[in-house]
Amino acid sequence: MNNTLREQVWEILHDVYDPEIPLNIADLGLIYDLQVSDQGEVYILMTLTAPGCPVGDMIADEIRDRVMSLPGVQDVQVEFTFDPLWSPERISEEGREALRAFGFPV
Repeated sequence: MNNTLREQVWEILHDVYDPEIPLNIADLGLIYDLQVSDQGEVYILMTLTAPGCPVGDMIADEIRDRVMSLPGVQDVQVEFTFDPLWSPERISEEGREALRAFGFPV
């Protein structure tokens, strides 16, 4: 696995935001799995804050566009799962601090 590319992808995920919550998808805990092959194929397994979230496709498209812009990336696959369902317990400590700054109770 290409660790440098994996780190770059992870950084990009910190720049993708759920439009309904002022927090990036990585700190929200929406990323369940991230795999990067030596051939530059990226696989992201993620969830959404709710199964009926209307912005899922928009988030996936933004992820694909941003990750494809990285040198060495050949393909990006984003897959959604709701097993397990997302819960606020998945939010990182950094994410909790950011949400508190916006006045969200976490």
